[in-house]
Amino acid sequence: MTRIKSLDELKNKRDELKSALSLLDDPDNPDRKVQIKVAMATCGIASGARSIKDFLTAELSKRNIPSVVTQTGCMGYCYAEPTIEVKLPGREAVIFGYVDRIKADEIIEKYIKKGELTEGVIPRNYSTID
Repeated sequence: MTRIKSLDELKNKRDELKSALSLLDDPDNPDRKVQIKVAMATCGIASGARSIKDFLTAELSKRNIPSVVTQTGCMGYCYAEPTIEVKLPGREAVIFGYVDRIKADEIIEKYIKKGELTEGVIPRNYSTID
């Protein structure tokens, strides 16, 4: 983490954090944003899910993609950790396995920006209860 050395740097950091939090402040329209869940049970964390979550959060912000990146518990795909669930606005969620930084970048560029599936999709074995 970098040190803040001036009042201007502190103000810039405050504005950056406020901007990031404002993405979470729209509970009435969650489908307007890309929603990503990173599996962070013990197996996910041991496989590097924390760094993937941090990478996705930073890169989506840098690329000005309206998104919410959250962590979740076990998704049941321990063999394919780190795993993430990506839900584009108006579409069904897709789960990706074996996600490293290169794969995460590919998911952003191909799937999130263009809607093109990439390798590593895991078929869902559950249903969401409304």
